[in-house]
This record gives sequence, C-alpha cells and structure tokens, in this order.
Amino acid sequence: MDKPYILVVGGAGYIGSHMVLDLVRAAYPVVTLDNLSRGHRALIPGGEFVEGDMGNPADLERVFQQYPIKAVMHFAAHSQVGESVQQPLMYYRNNVANTVTLLEAMQQAGVSHFIFSSSAAVYGEPEKTPITEGHPCSPTNPYGTTKLTVEHILQDVSQATDLSYCSLRYFNAAGADISGDIGERHEPETHLIPLVLQVATGERTSIKIFGDDYPTPDGTCLRDYIHVSDLTQAHLLALESLLQGGSSATYNLGNSTGYSVKQIIEAARRITGHEIPAEMAARRAGDPAVLVADSTQVREALEWLPRYENIEEIIQSAWLWHQKEAATKGA
Repeated sequence: MDKPYILVVGGAGYIGSHMVLDLVRAAYPVVTLDNLSRGHRALIPGGEFVEGDMGNPADLERVFQQYPIKAVMHFAAHSQVGESVQQPLMYYRNNVANTVTLLEAMQQAGVSHFIFSSSAAVYGEPEKTPITEGHPCSPTNPYGTTKLTVEHILQDVSQATDLSYCSLRYFNAAGADISGDIGERHEPETHLIPLVLQVATGERTSIKIFGDDYPTPDGTCLRDYIHVSDLTQAHLLALESLLQGGSSATYNLGNSTGYSVKQIIEAARRITGHEIPAEMAARRAGDPAVLVADSTQVREALEWLPRYENIEEIIQSAWLWHQKEAATKGA
C-alpha cells in the first residue's frame, strides 16, 4: 500500500530538513513548504519543494490542491529566546497567528493529522527535575508563551473538530545526520555545541561560559541534549501513530541526562583536538541551572528508543558537518 503525502512546513531549517530526510528514507512522498527567510534550500534532502509562507492562505491552498496531503508537520516557528523578548509581536505573528492560518487551511482541505514542534520553554523555571509532562507550564519569555499558546489552540480545535495532533516538547536538539550532508546552520548561531565547534574550525576565537556559580557539580548550567535524528525518529513514530488512528498526545523529547557547559567544551576538545579557549562571563538572565527531561511517556507510548545517547556521539556528528561548513565558507 502506498504511503500518504506528508507536508513539512519549515523543511528547509535544521530540524525540518532532518525530518524530510527521515520521511524520504521511510518512503513517504514528502512536500516541503518554506519561505526561506531562515531556512536554506540546499538543506532540503529530497521530495517536492514549494517556496511559500504558512501565513499566506493562497500559498497553502495551492499546496493542498496540488498534492493529496494526509498530515502536516510544523517546523516553521521562530525560535530565538532573546529575539522573542526584543520583538514579541513578530513571534506572536509567526508562531501563533500563522499557525492558526495553517490550521484553517488544513481544515478547509480536510487534513486532520498534525505534528507540532513544541519546546521545553513552555515549562519556564523548573520546580523540579527531571521535568515530566505534568510539570506546571509557566513560560518566562515570549517564545515559550507562543509555543504554549499553540498547544492550547490544538487542544481546543481537536475537541471541536476531527483534528488529531501530537505536540513534542524538545529539550536541546543537537548533532547532525551521520552522513554529514545536512546539519545545523543558523544565522546568527545561538546554540552551544555549534558555537563551540566554530571555535575549533577557526570561525570564532573563543567560547563564552555564562556563569560558573550555579548549584551544579561544576558550577555551569546542565542541559539535556538530544540528537536531531533521534528527535525526528520520535516525530515519525508520532506521525505513524496518528495515521493509524492514535489519540492526540503531548510528549517530552530528551535523553533524560544532563551535561554541563564545561562537559560539552571538554568533549569537543577531545573530539576536535582543538584547545577551544573559553572565557568566563556573567550569568544570562533567565538561564535555569538544570533542564533535564523525563521522557518516559514517549518511550512507553511510541516505543521510542534514542540511538545517540552519548554526548560524544552527538558532538562527533555535529563536528563532521561543521568541518564541511567551514570548508565551504573558506572556499
């Protein structure tokens, strides 16, 4: 039996492009919709591509009329916390209003399965760790608030219509496909592992450590890093669950292990053979000491089993990609 068409909105971005790759490998016909404002056409590893905006009803109508879409996977949110604080209206426009436009277009086209990229940012400052899905949600920035707002919208729409959805709350996505052909490319880059590796490639002179006086074993923040390919595999399992009639659900996605900033830098030094100079800087406002997921629910419900739980494997995969990126920039 032929597999149904899947629409990946934001498939030219970091996580979206890895999702497209997994869908192609699983023999799904996949269509990417991306306006390329932050994504990169060259990162899309296969399937059909439509340049368009999820906030434009005409672009959405064109896609739904052209392809027999059965499910939509949404990776087109803006995701920089600091930017969301400075430009909240841009975040509410793109992350909330444009998602409503997408859901309306789905409803008009009779498409009832939706996979949503949510975030651990919905929780805010954790009251206890590891964080379960039942932890109180109290976002501390507009980015987190937009993600939680969409989760509420999905709950309401699913109660009023036949929409079935899965909301996946990411912790820290990291790494790259083991082929080295696609990986993380943000402008500007804000994530720790790429920033550390850019020191090793010579694109940066040093890495800043924001605070070493946190209540953690070495004084630096602890974070839960999940390999991007493990993340997309969980999406694939969630998609297949919905296509088979599964119920709507919300899951944490993490490895349930915390690594400190200093541990990440040390691991990168071992892998790259570069000294990676580090500078101490003051704490950043709003950085919790520890963010670690309890991902028991998704492991049990979808039989999800991460393949890359070792931080060195995650960094090694990212290093392969960043060496290629640096070589391209230097060419």
